[in-house]
Amino acid sequence: MAGKRSIFEEVGTDTKVEAAATGAIEKVAPTGRSAVAKWLWGLIALIVVMIIVGGLTRLTDSGLSITEWDPVMGAIPPLNASDWDAAFDLYKTTSEWALQNSAMTMAEFKVIYWWEWGHRQLGRFIGLYWFVGFIAFWLLGKIPRQRLLAVFLIGPFIGVQGLFGWLMVNSGLQGTRIDVASYWLMIHLGAAFALLGYVAWYAQILGRTEADLIAARRGRERVFGLSTGLMHFTFLQILLGALVAGIDAGRNFTDWPLMAGGFLPPDLFALDPWWRNFFEDDGLVQFMHRISAYGLFIFAIFVGVRAAKSPNTETRKAFGTVGLLMIIQMIIGVVTVMNSAPLHFAILHQFVGVLLWLAVVRGRFLAGYPVISSVRG
Repeated sequence: MAGKRSIFEEVGTDTKVEAAATGAIEKVAPTGRSAVAKWLWGLIALIVVMIIVGGLTRLTDSGLSITEWDPVMGAIPPLNASDWDAAFDLYKTTSEWALQNSAMTMAEFKVIYWWEWGHRQLGRFIGLYWFVGFIAFWLLGKIPRQRLLAVFLIGPFIGVQGLFGWLMVNSGLQGTRIDVASYWLMIHLGAAFALLGYVAWYAQILGRTEADLIAARRGRERVFGLSTGLMHFTFLQILLGALVAGIDAGRNFTDWPLMAGGFLPPDLFALDPWWRNFFEDDGLVQFMHRISAYGLFIFAIFVGVRAAKSPNTETRKAFGTVGLLMIIQMIIGVVTVMNSAPLHFAILHQFVGVLLWLAVVRGRFLAGYPVISSVRG
């Protein structure tokens, strides 16, 4: 007598249908996501250091000490007295030396030279770090196929950033300039923050499984759209901060909340043509940075209040961190300008700006791919 037939068998056949294999999404992608994510977090740390070193290079007026761009042989510093004389002679052809540093000694020149050389060398190391890591993980099959292009694009992004750096330096070697053009400093620093945000986003993407990301995206929070606006607003404030740094605008108008005793700085639009004032007038540039900061602070509070209603603990914590850093950054900014932007306050202001940017990117990521809190808490 035939045994009992399963109601799940196909009609008219004796072949049993096997259950679908679990974990199919993860089997499509190579393993090793965690290792790739850690490598990217290492790259993030290097970029943060690069931004701080770049800020110190700017604050010490070291950026124009090396007047040539040689991506390969430029890694070798002067090795003897004649090499140092040749480097110093090249610097003496700049307007910065003629109009500002004509009394500079060789010992003083070496100080600014080493700052700029270290800045460029760190850039080379970052490029090498990415190249070696990418090739290794690619050959080992550790980078998920659907993320391969995104990780690869980091390399060209680093290269473009280096090109922007040289164009910035070159702008300070033209005509009678004694500093780099503020708009090129804005582009260079803006690209650095964009690169930092891009790498941070994919470090978080690769820190979770594809199955987890797909499930989390279904629960995208309402605050995600607001967090996107907050990210763009924060980036705008970073660009305006770069303009302030580019013309040392933070060292003037040291009263607060007024500027030279009034709401608006005096002698607005004194430069010709009119558009130069938005890049080169220290009063107008600092005013734009201040007003944008007030608007950003208010908008961040609004986003934070909305995020506080999130049912997910990690999302609430992320935006709580954004709010805390926003308050700290505002306080440091006011103290910096009221003390005429001394080096230690100025670089602290930039460093907290980096932390704030990373916090905003993380908040947006968690709003888009929330870590669902259990009902039990």
